Amino acid sequence: MKYLILVGDGMADLPLRELNGGTPLSAARKPGMNYIASKGINGRVNTVPEGMVPESDTANLAIMGYDPRVYSKGRSPLEAASIGIRMRPEDTAIRANIVTLTEEESDYDDRHMVDHSAGEITTEEADVLVRDLQKQFGDATKTFYTGVSYRHCLIWKDCPPFTDFSRPHDIIGKRIGDYRPQNASSRPMWELQRASYDFLNRHPVNIARANAGKRKANSLWLWSPGKKPSLPDFTEMTGLRGSVVCAVDLIKGIGLCAGLHAPAVPGATGTLDTNYVGKREAAERELENGADFVYLHVEAPDECGHQGKYLDKIEAIERIDRDILCPLLGYFRRVGEPFRLLLLPDHPTPVSVRTHTHDAVPFVLYDSTAERDSGISCYCEQSGFDGGVFLHKGEDLLRLLLGKPL
Repeated sequence: MKYLILVGDGMADLPLRELNGGTPLSAARKPGMNYIASKGINGRVNTVPEGMVPESDTANLAIMGYDPRVYSKGRSPLEAASIGIRMRPEDTAIRANIVTLTEEESDYDDRHMVDHSAGEITTEEADVLVRDLQKQFGDATKTFYTGVSYRHCLIWKDCPPFTDFSRPHDIIGKRIGDYRPQNASSRPMWELQRASYDFLNRHPVNIARANAGKRKANSLWLWSPGKKPSLPDFTEMTGLRGSVVCAVDLIKGIGLCAGLHAPAVPGATGTLDTNYVGKREAAERELENGADFVYLHVEAPDECGHQGKYLDKIEAIERIDRDILCPLLGYFRRVGEPFRLLLLPDHPTPVSVRTHTHDAVPFVLYDSTAERDSGISCYCEQSGFDGGVFLHKGEDLLRLLLGKPL
């Protein structure tokens, strides 16, 4: 038996007037998702414990079987692990977005958050900026590392405590000074951001982007600090040899910390134009090379939700179905391998609010050896309700996938 979890990051949504009360998930053409929903177990699950922020680290830890209340140390240390950074006990990892702020205001605090992703800047352009940020601001205590696109990492030795920075995707269109940290120990981080604007806004990479009609990556935004993570080994926990296929450092970091293999996928960007086919082919190779379990994560729907683009979100869902799920179903049939497949979002990212919400998400569990008529014809938010199963804890999903008692 092979096991596969397919996560469409942020797929779940809220009803939209533009879709006559439907959602991107219900509106998308997705025969593969609809088929497994018609033959599988459908339900809803709380992937984020009550009282915790609905972040991707929390939700994906739970889906992978780790209680976030025990193992969540912030997303940045997991991303640092993915990048290959060896953290010391005195180190704090900090997510360092490069974002787009407005330019017309004279004071940094009066600027507004335009785009948390700086127009989905390429990793190649971002690498130039991050390397120059290191030359300009790096020292014996602060080191910048390039991640993917707009997502980067700052390692700060003996970092002053700070926990009050807003997530940049939560404050799009808002005056950043209204979200300035009130904790005095956070002032060095705010001053570093302020200084980064003066440096980045006139950087040659950003001048070229502006001339090309693209958004500048003109400021750092520091958030989600955390210490070195530690997860129980997934194989020891489950008896399965596993792999994680993804584009973003956060998910790769969870996989590496759990002892999973994380193959590189050329062209996997975490955005709408990611290499869907390459991800599916990588998953197939992992299975052919002996993996019993594959965790396949696609970031694109989440990014479309943050951008508020419902048509792009529909396209991302359709491409997950067309380029990943349907061919995978065909692959398993060709090789004659029995399998169990779990499909779900990690959290909702509604296009109407452009950030993560805390609602339960719909899941479907399909077992190739135990097809059943569920009476459900469309996988979407409503199918989770119609399926009648509700899991209070996200980590119970792995037990359900493996056929263990809850």
